[in-house]
Amino acid sequence: MTFTKTTEQDSHYNHLETMSVSELLLNINKEDSTVPLAVNKALEQIESLINQILLKINSGGRLFYIGAGTSGRLGILDASECPPTFGVSHDMVVGLIAGGDIAIRKAVEFAEDSLTQGWHDLKKYNISTNDVVVGIAASGTTPYVISALKSCNDHHIITGCITCNHNSPLSRAAKYPIEVVVGPEFVTGSSRMKAGTAQKLVLNMITTATMVKLGKVKGNKMIDMQLSNHKLVERGVKMIMNQLQIARSKAEYLLKKHGSVRASINAYHHGD
Repeated sequence: MTFTKTTEQDSHYNHLETMSVSELLLNINKEDSTVPLAVNKALEQIESLINQILLKINSGGRLFYIGAGTSGRLGILDASECPPTFGVSHDMVVGLIAGGDIAIRKAVEFAEDSLTQGWHDLKKYNISTNDVVVGIAASGTTPYVISALKSCNDHHIITGCITCNHNSPLSRAAKYPIEVVVGPEFVTGSSRMKAGTAQKLVLNMITTATMVKLGKVKGNKMIDMQLSNHKLVERGVKMIMNQLQIARSKAEYLLKKHGSVRASINAYHHGD
């Protein structure tokens, strides 16, 4: 099978500098509207990877994202939102980026070209066969990510990937590849645009579906969320009121005493 890097193909648009702001926005939005359709075509691949993640996490394992540049930042973003949203530990979903934490804000030159650093970074977390490692790279050609997945395969660790090209080197390295082919970017080669949007949508699906199946959502509410600000405390109070059909004062009492929506609901059912 041939590999065509569609993420690097020339934009469908030209002379962008001559467009008005209105024209730029209209055309960017037109391109962005194709992304959910591309994600839809990859749903079976996404489901296959999530099923593997569930098997490992239910057995005490972890989920790792590893990427470079925009892809690495998106993985870190998704991982960092799991503890406050779903109340899980910070080491259940871990995001790694080529160049280390400094690369979250500033690009580290040539960090993504290393053939050894990805595996070295994973080993710092005592990576094992209990875990799942998902490589993220829009192009599907990032050496840091590909080499990390190959090392994982050598150590019998389940691997997945999120890429925006078909039959890329990264897809071939991953046991459970996800390919969301979004085509050329509005600005040629700027994969932070459609490709980045596609990756964010897939990441949302992976962790949300996983956490729902792990029991971190009741009905459609985040009952294990961390109460880290006044907005979330207020949301928690309303969730308890609606779930138990009790007065606000009682809901506030329960939440203050037990510290979480789930614990408050359980305590009420046990007579508190």
